[in-house]
Amino acid sequence: MNIIVLGTGCAKCKTLEQLTRKVVADLNLKAEVTKEEDITKIMGYGIMRTPGLVKDGKVILSGRIPSESELKELLTK
Repeated sequence: MNIIVLGTGCAKCKTLEQLTRKVVADLNLKAEVTKEEDITKIMGYGIMRTPGLVKDGKVILSGRIPSESELKELLTK
């Protein structure tokens, strides 16, 4: 699984990255978590508000930070 956290470095973006890494570790998922900060590339995913989360090329979240339980559900679908 490939997970990309989309964000320009704001506090919410950093929080989502930390939460994503925690959930991946807690669930022992085989996933690579990376962060994309280039605004042009972020816009290429079609989101206008960060933070965003991309799983295997598909945007699964944008503009907010999910609860830990919601994120677990999103990543295991």
